[in-house]
Amino acid sequence: MLKSAAGRWVLAAAVLGSGMAALDATVVNVALPRIGANLHAGLTSLQWLLNAYTLTLSGLLLLGGSLGDRLGRRRIFSLGVLWFAIASAGCALAPNVQVLIAMRAAQGVAGALLTPGSLAILEAVFRREDRAAAVGAWSGLGGVATAIGPVLGGLLVGLAPWGWRLVFLLNLPLAAVVLAVTRGWVPETRDAEAGGRPDLVGAALAALGLGGVVYALTEGPVRGWPVPLAGTAVAGVVLLVAFVVNERRRRYPMMPLSLFSSRQFSAANLVTFLVYGALSGSLFLLPVQLQLVAGFSPVAAGSSMLPVTVVMLLLSARMGRVAQRIGPRRPMTIGPVVAGVGLGLLARLDAHSNYLTGVLPAVLVFALGLTGTVAPLTATVLAAAPEHQVGIASAVNNAVARTAGLLAVAVLPALAGITPGALANPAALSSGFHHAVLIAAALCVAGGLLAGLTISDDLLSGGEEQPAGAAAMNAAPAAEPGLPGR
Repeated sequence: MLKSAAGRWVLAAAVLGSGMAALDATVVNVALPRIGANLHAGLTSLQWLLNAYTLTLSGLLLLGGSLGDRLGRRRIFSLGVLWFAIASAGCALAPNVQVLIAMRAAQGVAGALLTPGSLAILEAVFRREDRAAAVGAWSGLGGVATAIGPVLGGLLVGLAPWGWRLVFLLNLPLAAVVLAVTRGWVPETRDAEAGGRPDLVGAALAALGLGGVVYALTEGPVRGWPVPLAGTAVAGVVLLVAFVVNERRRRYPMMPLSLFSSRQFSAANLVTFLVYGALSGSLFLLPVQLQLVAGFSPVAAGSSMLPVTVVMLLLSARMGRVAQRIGPRRPMTIGPVVAGVGLGLLARLDAHSNYLTGVLPAVLVFALGLTGTVAPLTATVLAAAPEHQVGIASAVNNAVARTAGLLAVAVLPALAGITPGALANPAALSSGFHHAVLIAAALCVAGGLLAGLTISDDLLSGGEEQPAGAAAMNAAPAAEPGLPGR
């Protein structure tokens, strides 16, 4: 029971575990300028600080969920927490940017183990009548971690040139608490119907394929696309095709391709790809623009997106109920367009901008658009899947969102004309940032138009029987699939 002491401790373990990953992911963006200055790292290295984490997380996320189902959710969750703490210590002690990037990749592997486990534990431990409330509390409290992360990170980063190291050391005491609570209160659960061995071949193909493509897209604009680098891109694409073939042939695939036979599922994931690609690409560049061009402190830059979390916590459940009543097509059409307008307003930021007139209006418009998008989008993905595949459908959507962010961080700077030397040239950086947020705005608008053409209201409105996932919209704000750590 959720209201029992045991239930509250189980919820605490899940929230703190996923919150640890959310906290770490959100503060790293704020710390990027200081890391670059302290370790003499250029733009490409800063891209890899984000993409190394996202790459391993995206490529292994489905495998992490599968291992939990087969080997024990508490065991894999605890392993992920311990691994995350060790990798965080490695990040804090990194003597150079190359070691830091390697440790960030190790953090991503750990995140792939603990992130799916936190929600799976709630689904397995709580009674059916308590699950919606437990998931709602998990989402809401996780949103608090996402909100305080940039502010706390800004405070730590501002202490000294090496203050960014404290960001990673925060994870050590938090991990110790999570492991103690998990050991004392979380029972072990498994999926008794999970068949076959974990799809290690599929996980390797996905991770290596994504790695090849992202490496080429990140390094290509800097190195002029030499033949070996172009070959890496081609090899990455071939491995991703092999991943699809492998999933089609396996009896127990890591990613059941039958899910994509649903037009609604495919369309909702394509909208996810566009919207969350725009979100990740713009949030990578915004703290850099605010600190290096507009002269914001790390605390001010870290706090700049706080209204987004506040607005989503206040309005997401209400928007879920609206979409339940009228259907998801109109919210999913209007929401991304409004979010795109908010991103477009960020193109006004320059060296003379202040928060109240330059940043806040854009952030509020963006927050309203994102709020109108997330809950209907998440529920549409879940409702389009068969009830027994709701968990894997959510994991696939999460992986799509993170892959979109991975590609956006790799590609958007080059598309916007931001060169590796732009960090030392505020005028060039600002010009590139303006182009980047306009590209991101166009992606959001494209996502809204796609939703208007492809999403149906039938799954979430009308009829006497609610599909799986639709009822969850009435309970609490949906988890943001592509935001760090969720």
